[in-house]
Amino acid sequence: MFPQSKSGRFGLFALCALSGVLAGVVAAGPALASGGSEGDNLAAYEGHVVAEDGLVLRIGPSTHYRVVGSKEYGDVVGIVCRVKAERIEGNAIWYKLSDASYAWSSRRDIVSDGEEPRWC
Repeated sequence: MFPQSKSGRFGLFALCALSGVLAGVVAAGPALASGGSEGDNLAAYEGHVVAEDGLVLRIGPSTHYRVVGSKEYGDVVGIVCRVKAERIEGNAIWYKLSDASYAWSSRRDIVSDGEEPRWC
């Protein structure tokens, strides 16, 4: 094995230090990117699922979006905001839930606890 020069040892030390800093930035990135205020409003409102058959969760506010899950009758859901989108059985209101999915909500599918959610 060849002996390392002083500059080679410094380079290795710098590489290790840089790797540690980079790992810290990657770990803290999502928290920093949220800007603080966005995270505070994630579940500003709550509601209860009142649809007897449960609620289908989609990745967007339309039946054309992929299904990503469901909620059962009586489940409590965090609501971020509401949007007007695809009209289903006369209702164009969809709720953006705190788990980042969208769920169609006629007034009979999710009942908002308290005040109406803000518009997105």
